[in-house]
Amino acid sequence: MKKIEKATADQYFKEKNRYTAIYFIIGLLSSFGVVLFADSLTDLTINGYPFHYFMGAQGAIVIFIILLFVNARVSDSIDRRYGIDESKNESLSYGKTLDH
Repeated sequence: MKKIEKATADQYFKEKNRYTAIYFIIGLLSSFGVVLFADSLTDLTINGYPFHYFMGAQGAIVIFIILLFVNARVSDSIDRRYGIDESKNESLSYGKTLDH
């Protein structure tokens, strides 16, 4: 298996952790942030329901699912940028060897 230099690995994990923190902040704002400002958001409506009620009932869940897909796409692009190939790792797990 190909070794990754420590500096490259540190950059890789720093970038992955930065995106994870961004997703965490978006998740917190969509679930708890809306609750904190519920009184001021009462005038906004979605499908006839107040915005804060909609976000508590459905919106935060939809945002969470969207973040899962965004995370998968962004993580794949970061992996490709740093030369981490999932198909090579999968073939190694089945006992196949790579020719270098």
